[in-house]
Amino acid sequence: MKKAIGYGTLSVILATLLTAGAAASPSSPVAFGPAPGATPEKVEHGALHILLLYLPNRVLDILDVARLRARVGPGMAADVRVTKAGDLFLGTYASVYAGLPGPRNRPTVKLPVGLESRNGAAVSVVDASVDGGIGPDYGACEAGLGVQLLIVGVDAGVDPLELLDAVLGLLTIDLRGDDL
Repeated sequence: MKKAIGYGTLSVILATLLTAGAAASPSSPVAFGPAPGATPEKVEHGALHILLLYLPNRVLDILDVARLRARVGPGMAADVRVTKAGDLFLGTYASVYAGLPGPRNRPTVKLPVGLESRNGAAVSVVDASVDGGIGPDYGACEAGLGVQLLIVGVDAGVDPLELLDAVLGLLTIDLRGDDL
């Protein structure tokens, strides 16, 4: 015999979920590891740690080299970048993305889906854009382009510094400091 869930039980469950959601920071990206902008302390790992995470770190280093994301959400924007100093962006968008997330920039694991937002304008080092804490988090040497047209968009890029990090990672040299 099935027992029905009453409105009181549903109310408690909904209130619990809403409270848990409100406690989470809406500006936190969907990733495991330190928050963006946080300066992690330099940690020396032992040989066992390096050995156990050698293969996962190499896979993550290879995935860091390229960004290729499809976006769905409202907005109009265009972005062309050749390093952070050569960025040209104009527009606004708030979207859900899926695909290769691009450089991690810190010891974390980025999920292949997430939220992304960027608004304003940027010309080289003069950056008047805001991302509300869920921006695309481009690599320092990344070259690429992005476009958002009404409700769909795409963002693609390659970071040669991440390629060098992946090659040196084979020798356990972590150039970017992004190994787990």
